Amino acid sequence: MGQTDTSPAQVLVGLYSSQELVATSIPVDGTPDTPYRVSRVVVPCLPGDVLDVTAEVRVTNDLSYTVGVGSRLRYYDCDDGLPYPHGTWIEIPTPTGDNVTPITSAYAGRHHMPITLTRVYRVPETWPVPFTEGDYIGPHRMAINLMVDAHWGNYHSGDRLKVDPYGQQLVVRRWSVPS
Repeated sequence: MGQTDTSPAQVLVGLYSSQELVATSIPVDGTPDTPYRVSRVVVPCLPGDVLDVTAEVRVTNDLSYTVGVGSRLRYYDCDDGLPYPHGTWIEIPTPTGDNVTPITSAYAGRHHMPITLTRVYRVPETWPVPFTEGDYIGPHRMAINLMVDAHWGNYHSGDRLKVDPYGQQLVVRRWSVPS
């Protein structure tokens, strides 16, 4: 069994999705290391669960220059007792990126850039076990976030890429051993 294979005992136990945007634009800066959360979905998880994640969003470049765009998935424990932005954000491998061009460019076909990430991830065995808090009894919840950054060496301070308000979705299928 590979790292992200399901075992014969694991079955699909949940489908979680969101079409809500957390950010409607992304600031452009000079480094690819400043991703912003675009969307998120919360999933109850147990150690060893397999998550099948699909994230889709589209960004538009209305600026006068080409912009590099990076995308990645990161998660944190919603129930770690810490206020947002919580403690550790962990990346689900592997990030990706490309360039989006201005409408005035000869390559204006990339004026709108779809971003699609599909990843399969095994919840680490170190993930916290179920707990009780108030009326909630169950697994710790993982907030899975689609993160996007916009960067270019000669960027203009204050410039932003638009996150298009349609066609966005973040879907997680959770595979687990039924209790």
